[in-house]
Amino acid sequence: MLVVLAGCFGETNRESVRTTEGTPSSEAVAQTPDKELFIFTAWPSYFAKKEIFERQIGQFIKKKFPDIKIKHVAWDNPGKRYEDMIANGTIPDIIFDDVRRNTYRQVRRFKMEFDMTDLIKKYNFDTSTLNPAFMQHSINSSDGKLYSLPYNSNEYVMVYNKEIFDKAGLDYPKDGMTWDDAYELAKKLTRQEGDIPYRGFQMNPAAYLRFNQLSEPGLDPNENQASMVSDKWTKIVDNLRRFYEIPGNPLVNTNEFSRGRVAMVIDSMENVTKFVTENKNLNFDFASAPIFPEALKSRFQPNTYGMFITNQSNNKDLAFQVIAYLLSPEIQVEIAKQGIMVPLKDTAAQQAFGQAVPEWQGKHIQSLFALNSAKPPSRKPGLTFINEDTYLMWRMISSDSIDTQTALRKTNESMNKNIEEATKTQKEGGISEYD
Repeated sequence: MLVVLAGCFGETNRESVRTTEGTPSSEAVAQTPDKELFIFTAWPSYFAKKEIFERQIGQFIKKKFPDIKIKHVAWDNPGKRYEDMIANGTIPDIIFDDVRRNTYRQVRRFKMEFDMTDLIKKYNFDTSTLNPAFMQHSINSSDGKLYSLPYNSNEYVMVYNKEIFDKAGLDYPKDGMTWDDAYELAKKLTRQEGDIPYRGFQMNPAAYLRFNQLSEPGLDPNENQASMVSDKWTKIVDNLRRFYEIPGNPLVNTNEFSRGRVAMVIDSMENVTKFVTENKNLNFDFASAPIFPEALKSRFQPNTYGMFITNQSNNKDLAFQVIAYLLSPEIQVEIAKQGIMVPLKDTAAQQAFGQAVPEWQGKHIQSLFALNSAKPPSRKPGLTFINEDTYLMWRMISSDSIDTQTALRKTNESMNKNIEEATKTQKEGGISEYD
């Protein structure tokens, strides 16, 4: 079980440290000329491929700002991490990274955070044009300021195997289907054909819980404590665990979908793209994620990647102009064509989504917009951030067969200890392993 979870969601678990060694001094600056921008991309990880960075970012900057020289470095371990740049005395002007976690774990760890509020006012940038759920991640992690603006969200979407449905004589999933509807389908679609087991439904539990559609917080909104014990959390957990209690439908890695063995999968768009490119013969389509009756219009919370300007940059105005241009309607439409879930609330961008992705042509890709993003729960500035320990909870449920309420209570207790330790470590000037 742990191997499956790590394989599904381990990409966010890079290194943990407890030292501030390598933190830049207040005098450190980004060593870039006036007409050069140093861009560092940690997430999305696919920016490590030069052609993808050029297609999604580089080409647009060069067109609008032909006099700017772009220096791009993608995160890599070893050799191209935050620590390595600092050791070399080269701090980026712009950083692309995971907002929810790495604002704390990386950007703030190295004292790179910079409040863009004044630049937003100076250049009359209208943040109300951006998806409010995307923006909430930036707001939550910025101590009442604004350290980042969203670039995209690696959304969680349902993809289904039409061939498996056809063999079973069942109607395909529809937008707005409830979790109860999905459960009934999963029971009918889970079967054994000779030596081949077919699973009715799969989703990574960690993602399902962390980005839950009911916006139930894992951390208390006002206090330095966990908030994993509630009626809503019980409902959220019980809803998913019933799928894996269907005989013949244990938790497996969602990449089984690419082998044609799973009827319905919910996973990130990045992973879904991999599934369908690995098997060109898959007869698949998209539907919106199942919904709860309490949140009839809500898909999962966004998994947001953002754009940061570093405190040490000596090109902050230029950096902001580049960020603002990337968020303009003209460029957002072009980026959306490439299958990127952009933050701009714009009908043209929505309608253009995925037009340049060959594998998605003729598919019901507009199902991604049938629901609204659930808004991440807000939290008072200055509180300690740790990730919800969803691995611990699901391990107790799956491996130890512990009832939901006991698993939630034990997870809450464990997280409270982690918060206490993290708070103490941070007060002493260190970096907590729970960030």
